[in-house]
Formats: sequence, C-alpha cells, structure tokens
Amino acid sequence: MFEKVGLIAKHGGLRVGETLGRLIGLLRARGREVVLDDRSRDACPEGSLPVVAREEIGRQCDLVVVVAGDGTFLGAARTLVDQDVPLLGVNLGRLGFLADVMPDEMSERLNEILDGEFVEEQRFLLDVAVERNTMRVFSGTALNEAATHKSSMARLVEFETYIDHHFVNRQRSDGLIVATPTGSTAYALSGGGPIVHPALDAIVLVPICPHTLSSRPVVVGGGSVVEVVLGDEAESSVQLSCDGESTLQLGAGDRISIAKHRPALRLIHPVGHEYYATLRTKLHWGKGP
Repeated sequence: MFEKVGLIAKHGGLRVGETLGRLIGLLRARGREVVLDDRSRDACPEGSLPVVAREEIGRQCDLVVVVAGDGTFLGAARTLVDQDVPLLGVNLGRLGFLADVMPDEMSERLNEILDGEFVEEQRFLLDVAVERNTMRVFSGTALNEAATHKSSMARLVEFETYIDHHFVNRQRSDGLIVATPTGSTAYALSGGGPIVHPALDAIVLVPICPHTLSSRPVVVGGGSVVEVVLGDEAESSVQLSCDGESTLQLGAGDRISIAKHRPALRLIHPVGHEYYATLRTKLHWGKGP
C-alpha cells in the first residue's frame, strides 16, 4: 500500500530537515519510492530525491505527507484537492488540527499506515469567486474559510448577505467569515463561532465584531450558496482572504460567491485518531490557567 509517496515540507529550520531525513530513511527502508515537492527543495537534506511539481505530485503518488504546521498543510490541500490523493500531516507547528502526527511518534504511526492501518476521512473545501461589474475577477478555494474583512481601523464594512439567492440581512461590521466545519476551529472560532464536527455537511457564517448585538453566527447546509455583496460606500481597505492569505482588494458592489467545492479532500489519520481528543489537547480543555 502507498508504493509511491510524495513529500511536502515547510521551508527552513533544523527541525524540518531532521524530520524529513528520518521520514525519507523510513520510507526507503520500507521499499517505497519517494519524491519531493519542488517548492520544498530547500528544506530537504537529501539531495538525490526526484523533484516533482506540486501541481503534479498528487497525480504521480499514492500518498502525500506534509511535514509542517497547518498553514503549509492548507496550501497543499488547496493544490491537491482535485488530484484524488490522500494527505497525511506530520505536525511541526503549534496547533496542528490538520497535521496530527507528532514527530516523536512518526516512525510508529507511519509504519502502521504503510501496513494499511489508518482512518481516512473526507473534508470539503469552499469555492470562492468574486464578480465585479459582471466580470469574474477572482476564483479560488479555501479549506478553512473565506473572510471578507477591513484592512484598516477607519470604518466598518457594510454588506448584504444572501443564502441560495435569498436575502438574509444587511449589516455593518469588521467583516464576515464563511467557514467549513474544518475551519470552525480556526478564524471562525476566534470570532465567536461554534465548533462544528467535520462530519457535518454545513457552512458557518460568523460576523466579525458586528455593530449590532443581534448579529449572530449562522449555520447553513453544506449545499448552500453564500453571497456577500459589498455596499456602495465600500473602500479599497476591504479585503478578501482565503485560509488567512490576503487574496484580493475589494471594492463597492463586488459580489463574493462561496459554495462547496467538489471533490472533497482525502485525509489520512492514524488508527485511534479521535476528534474530541484533538479538541481537548489543542484547546486545553480541562486544564488550569
């Protein structure tokens, strides 16, 4: 199982190189063919690995292992979601909701996975598009969230929200987060949104610092189409971010459309992976100050 394995790694740091070296040695000892993502070339201590473009690595491999924190994992997920390849994350970051194998248990867990002992689940991404004066000016994807937000403290953002083309509300706030269940523990959680189990087919809308106390987070069906239309007074200080990366400066009248992306992302977890245990660990539930 998983005869050809691709590696993606965060740039820089001795810890990354040391972990990659151990991972490559383990995979070769198990007789697996190993290739390296072209954007990770500088992070790898092994100079003899074949290098494959990230846009192709999923099509050539049976498994892709991401050695990094959730930020690098999010970028890999957006690129590889359409390549029908499972992703496994080795966590070198801090929270690690997605990259859930720790370096000190990597050898044991990876051997189990190569022996066919693992759990696979699917997570959906969001398709995000921006229309300006009837012309599409942006299209992309997000695994965690798409956020419309101001980039300065000067003024609130005024916008209208529609669900499946039905008008929902008009509000003034610092912006709006539209998140997947995966992203419900990211920016949306910081904004006061609910934690949504990743098995649920749902999309979360979380206003950012709304001007009225009646503006609350809303959860809608995963098949819904969310549209956000900026007011006529919107300035160039309004931005669209996907998974925390500033993507586009927005302007008055811009229409942002957000809907479920197909196909879903395939994630690999070690046997025994349990969502609530991850929440307890990462959010420090039950621990004192």
